[in-house]
Amino acid sequence: MTAFGVNAIVLPPGTEWFDHFHHVQDELYFVHAGRAGFEVGGESFELGPGGAVHVETTTPRRFWNAGEDELVLRAIGGRGGYVERDGEMVDPADVERRRRFSAGEPEMIRRRDLK
Repeated sequence: MTAFGVNAIVLPPGTEWFDHFHHVQDELYFVHAGRAGFEVGGESFELGPGGAVHVETTTPRRFWNAGEDELVLRAIGGRGGYVERDGEMVDPADVERRRRFSAGEPEMIRRRDLK
């Protein structure tokens, strides 16, 4: 993979990651499990499961486990910007399923083998 990197970071309760920044890559942090505390550019906040934060290249950032359970984060880093929408459906039937989901019918994204 050359467009971006992905790391999983697991922090036990009461631990933190290093205060750092990057010279060329932005990062997106996604909270998979637990509760994360963040300090980004001098601003502090917390995120729970499903929360995400984008941090630009040279902005200082640090994060810590803000909960009582293990914190699991995904850190996705890259540079070069957005490459536009370039996705294609493998199964032509999914074109209609995608259209219906976009129209507000979320049940259309359930796995078809779980009907």
